[in-house]
Amino acid sequence: MPYIKILLLCSVIALPFIGPFSTPANAEPFVFTAIPDENTARLRQRFDQVAAYLSKTLGVETKYVPVKSYAAAVVAFRNNQVQMAWFGGLSGVRARALVKGSEAIAQGFEDKAFVTYFIAHASTRLKISKAFPKAIAGKTFTFGSKGSTSGRLMPQYHILKNLHAAPHAIFKKVGFSGNHSKTIALVQTGAYQVGAVNFKVWENELKAGKIDLSKVSIIWKTPPYPDYQWTIRGDVDKRLKPGFKKKVRAALLSMKDPKLLAAFPRKSFIPAKNSDYQPIWDVAKQIKLID
Repeated sequence: MPYIKILLLCSVIALPFIGPFSTPANAEPFVFTAIPDENTARLRQRFDQVAAYLSKTLGVETKYVPVKSYAAAVVAFRNNQVQMAWFGGLSGVRARALVKGSEAIAQGFEDKAFVTYFIAHASTRLKISKAFPKAIAGKTFTFGSKGSTSGRLMPQYHILKNLHAAPHAIFKKVGFSGNHSKTIALVQTGAYQVGAVNFKVWENELKAGKIDLSKVSIIWKTPPYPDYQWTIRGDVDKRLKPGFKKKVRAALLSMKDPKLLAAFPRKSFIPAKNSDYQPIWDVAKQIKLID
């Protein structure tokens, strides 16, 4: 898988802060990370809360460690620098392919039928439509991260399906913002005319008053697909204690604090399994994001 190897090689540089654990073997912390899909401060607040909840529920010190890119999250998981990660659909299937026995154990209620919004600056005069907006051809377009399911994989799939060419052959200019919050900001300012964004981040930013609907609006919604999930390494029971994976799954599925769930935002967490994400693997293979 050359594409994955290149991403992993580049990402090692982005992980200087994740070092070897100094905790004694009989008291090792449980460490997790998450793909950096939106505002860094919001991510820290969200996942520090999750770490505190899991520490209390599991009776094991739990730490959240941030990473600088989607690929860096996969590297950290592969190298056992973290034992669990909040992945998107694409980063999750990549990580599980690299770590034997790893499992998707929980997903947000909304993640079983996730969608991407195509958004446009008001100057384009594009309006919301049930049909794919073919008029985006010839405009400037920004994806999110190169490794994002909702910000790259699925929008690129629908672009290829409906416009029958690769993005660089269709658009005047193609960009990769790095995360969904930046995608919204870039389209709202007119730096890019059109973009693809995670619908949950859009809802969060709208609620936070960061979206001016007179400047940027939704023009199309993709059909639903499976996306985010918690993925855990298969060797956590050996590393920590027997039955630990089962306890982690139960803790995630029992997360009921409205404030904590609202930070994602998710209604609840529900069971997930690896086979739920076969459609993501199939699409990634089809458009050659996985060899």
